[in-house]
This record gives sequence, C-alpha cells and structure tokens, in this order.
Amino acid sequence: MPTFAYMARGRDGKVKKGVMPANDRQAVIDSLYSQGLTPDRKSIREKGKSRVKNLTGRRVRTSEILIFTRQLATMVNAGLPLLQCLDILGEQTDDPVFCKIIAAIAASVEGGETFSDALANYPRAFPDLYTSMVRAGEVSGDLDGVLIRLADYLEATAELKRRVRGAMMYPVVSFAIIVLIAAGLILFVVPQFEKIFSDMGAELPTPTKLLIAASNTLRSWKALILVGAIVGCVVVLRLYNQTTSGRYNLDKIKLRIPIFGMLLRKVAISRFTRTLATLIRSGVAILQALEIAERTAGNEVFAKVIRNSGDCVRNGETLAEPLARFGEFPPMVTRMIGVGEKTGALETMLEKVADFYDAEVKALVDNLTSMIEPILLVVMGVVVGGIIIGLFMPIMNLSQIV
Repeated sequence: MPTFAYMARGRDGKVKKGVMPANDRQAVIDSLYSQGLTPDRKSIREKGKSRVKNLTGRRVRTSEILIFTRQLATMVNAGLPLLQCLDILGEQTDDPVFCKIIAAIAASVEGGETFSDALANYPRAFPDLYTSMVRAGEVSGDLDGVLIRLADYLEATAELKRRVRGAMMYPVVSFAIIVLIAAGLILFVVPQFEKIFSDMGAELPTPTKLLIAASNTLRSWKALILVGAIVGCVVVLRLYNQTTSGRYNLDKIKLRIPIFGMLLRKVAISRFTRTLATLIRSGVAILQALEIAERTAGNEVFAKVIRNSGDCVRNGETLAEPLARFGEFPPMVTRMIGVGEKTGALETMLEKVADFYDAEVKALVDNLTSMIEPILLVVMGVVVGGIIIGLFMPIMNLSQIV
C-alpha cells in the first residue's frame, strides 16, 4: 500500500504534518476529515513518486488550460478514449512545459491512476477546484459535462480578471507617466533656468524657489534617502502581506478605499458565488466546495467569512445564516442564497448572483474609466502647467528684475 505525505489544519487553526498509508489520495482526504482535520489537498503527495517539474518555474497560462479543457470535453463527448484524447492534446499544445505535464498525466492514467488524481499531482496547472470537479464528474459519469462547465467558468473568471486589471492599470500607468514628465522637467529643465536666474541676480518668486529647491534635492544625495525609504516601505509591506494577520489587515484596508474598494468587493462576491455554483452543479459536496471557494476568494476578509461559514454549516446551520451574520455580504446575496437553499436550487441562485455582480463590475469599470481620464488630464495639466508657470514667472517679470 502506498504512503502519502499530508498537511492538514485542525479546528484550533494549527497545521499538522504527517504521513499515512492509503490506497489513494481520496482515502487520505476522507481519513483526515474523519479525524476532524481539514486537509491541504495540494500537499497530499505519494511518497517516492516522481512527477514532472515545471522547469521554467512558472504556471501554465490560463488560456492553455482553457483550450485544453474545452477540447478535452469535445473529444470525450464524441466517445474518444481518455488516453487518446490526452495524446492528441499533448501533441498540439505550444507550451513545452504543459506538453510534458499532459504526457505525465497520460502515463499516470495508463498506470491505473484516476484522471483526477493524476491532475492533482500538478497543482500549479490544475488547482483544487479543477481536480475536485473532475473527480465529481468521474463519479457521476458526466465528465464531458463537467469539463464544459469548467471551461465556461474559466472563461468567465478570465474575463472578470481582465476587466479589473484594466481598471487598475489605467490610472497606475497614467500617474506614472505624469510623475516621469514632472521628474524630467525638474531634473533637466529647471537647472538650466536656474543658471539664467542666478546670472540675473534678482529676487525670485516663491514658486520658482520651490522648484529650484526640489531640483537641487532630487539631484543630491538626499534623493538616495528618499528612494531608499520608498523601497524600504515596499519591502516592509510585502513582508507584512506574507503574514496571515498582515494579509487580512491589508485586504480590509483595500475594501475601504473609495470606489476601488467597492469594485474589489463586487469582484470577490462574484468570484465566490460563481465558484460555489460551478462546484455544486458539478456534484461537489457543499463543505468541500466552501473550502475550495475560500482558497479562491482572492481576499482574506471574504476568505475568513467563508471559512467561518463553512464551520457553521458543518455544525448544522444553513449557509445563508452565517453569511448574513458576519456582515460582509449584502442582504440581497444572503437572501437569494437562503431562497436557493429552501427551494433546492442553490446553484441556480448563486449563478444569478454571479451574473448580476459581473454586470455590476463591468458597469463600474466603464464608469471608472470615463471618470479617471478627465481627472488625470486635469492632474497632468496642473502639475506640468505649475512647473512651467514657476519657471517663466521671473521671465514675465523681466522688466522688474532688470
């Protein structure tokens, strides 16, 4: 009997590591649940078993996984054997690392391992959500239907991520351009005017003095202190973000940022409801689905609410009750979930909520883009115009200076 190494979290939150003899990974997971432990599925590995390593050290692109899933669903639905499907998909992928992973998965399946367990050996390419849904599809005999739902889910989440990234990147890039233009004027243009003004020997206006002082500061050793302080703050924030409490506190602050906090909240709700709906519709048990949704929440505040709600469901409560009690989810969401639980159509209600919040995110992103563009133009005009006015004020008062 093979031996599996595992990591699991107890009810007290402490992580436990160990090894366990079992027939397969699912037996290890079931055994850990029976002991009151929550397993970390990514950590469960058969000891002594070799697997392909990602030689480039990067994840497989979501687009590659999406194409793989969609084509695999089509071929399985057409009646082709799974091994033949994997061979075909491995030959036509352009990613050499993904090609090796598919070949290794095919070899594992040929050796008697289930498809879901073979996928679980490569969590960088196939996360828990993917393997859990495939496992449910294998048990129910609806693998092609599950793969189609997986592909739809991946498309929806990729589109949502693209919209949010676009909304975040536009102001960041625009602000960076403004800073570079201002820095270029202060570092290279102001010193030339300073020489002209010093030759005149007259009293300069206060804005011009401030510009010259800023230029001298940025061109001196004091600029190194400023850059070092900025880099130090970034490093400290990154280290703080790697801790559990730090990640939670920073995510809480993000949710309170005007406008952008609302966007992040809507994205988190959409991601949670769509993930949970997809898992439940594919036959994954509600407690396991909540654990996966917690890990894919993307925000520690919502992840904590989902985790605590899962504990409440385990103790006999409905899902809507703790979600409403913790206060992070709007009443509309919790009430629709409650109706779905009472009518037996929970996944349908979750999908409706996800579609609603996807539309909300799209509308908010469009509004943000239309609002930010004129604001950034005004900021650029004020910054650049202020610098130019500060430089030309002495020249406009040339007659008084002479």
